[in-house]
Amino acid sequence: MTTGVLLGITGKAAIRCTLAVFVSALSLNVLAGAREQAKRIHDRLAGIPPTEAVLSAMEMDITNNNSVAAAYKAMDNDAFYSVTLKNWITPWTNEPQTVFAPLNDYTATVIGIIKDDIDIREILYNDIIYVGQSGNGLAAYSNTNNNHYEQMETRALPLSTTLVRSTQSSVTGLEASATAGVLTTRASAKAFMIDGTNRSLFRFTLVNHLCNDLEPIKDTERAADRIRQDVSRSPGGDSRIYMNSCYGCHAGMDPLIQAFAYYNYEYNVDTDPDGASGQLDYNSVGELDPETGTRVQAKYHFNNKNFPSGYVTPDDAWINYWRKGTNQLLGWDQSLPGSGSGAKSMGQELSHSSKFSSCQVKKVFKNVCLRDPVSAADHSQITSMISSLSANGYQLKRTFAEAAVYCMGD
Repeated sequence: MTTGVLLGITGKAAIRCTLAVFVSALSLNVLAGAREQAKRIHDRLAGIPPTEAVLSAMEMDITNNNSVAAAYKAMDNDAFYSVTLKNWITPWTNEPQTVFAPLNDYTATVIGIIKDDIDIREILYNDIIYVGQSGNGLAAYSNTNNNHYEQMETRALPLSTTLVRSTQSSVTGLEASATAGVLTTRASAKAFMIDGTNRSLFRFTLVNHLCNDLEPIKDTERAADRIRQDVSRSPGGDSRIYMNSCYGCHAGMDPLIQAFAYYNYEYNVDTDPDGASGQLDYNSVGELDPETGTRVQAKYHFNNKNFPSGYVTPDDAWINYWRKGTNQLLGWDQSLPGSGSGAKSMGQELSHSSKFSSCQVKKVFKNVCLRDPVSAADHSQITSMISSLSANGYQLKRTFAEAAVYCMGD
């Protein structure tokens, strides 16, 4: 039933009335659309409603076909950093991958890099750390506790203005050549270098920053010459398990994680069983491990009787065997040599891959749009955002803005 009939109007008058109502409603929808889209952008990026002034300014940007500017206005709200980014990044900093963990130097450093539009690839290799600015009454940064960051969060200090850039070499005392972005932060060491063999660090770096676990990228056609002694060649007495499962992961992983042969997380297992007061340990030139007789940490020689003929780690020289075979598809940077010494160059190898860039974009898309890309249009948008990330100096804040604009009509 038409509007005209409802009003008791018939014939041409009813048609004219119906058309007028339709045009009026359409005009209202257009006007409301920009405002609604502005609010959706703000809600997705900041997680809280905008003020009336900010909403109006964002609406004007959208009306003037400058939606990206509207997204940047939303990211001016500190909640983008203190809530959205903090919750997005925190699961990367612990093995359970829980968001319910306090702010730490890993999370703060990624937030700071995004905030200041620094090349996001530097999170895996630069001498960089973000700390609270001086004069705010925070406990000083400590290599043996997380009080500095927990106080920042407890006091609800705005991360957009509190976090300032510094260097790990000046804050933590780790020599500059040994720094590797968030990989050498205290939080990373506590989560992924504690006990074990440092393979956990490599695995979770793949998961968090290349969106791949080891199983999907195992390659049984790579050389086995760098697989350590602790890997049994006949687990459970069955060599087929090793050949069809263990081999494919370790052949590529062990040569790469050798880059961290001089690193460990030191703590007193008797008085501090959870390692809450532990710290990152790095063997500099001249510092020899009493068990290995070299700079290599003892953990790299654990269980050396499992397969005595296996590889004995002599130093921190690494090589990427995955530059050949099926894992060429990870998109390694051909301007890099594919081998080197130490964590810094290995972190650069990973972060300069095309897989690293696509992973960041897909994670941002899911975080902002609240879903994975599914349609052809979604995947086209992902491709466009990957190209934009490279063209804009790998500034991930821009990627957040582009994702918010794309999904502002969802």
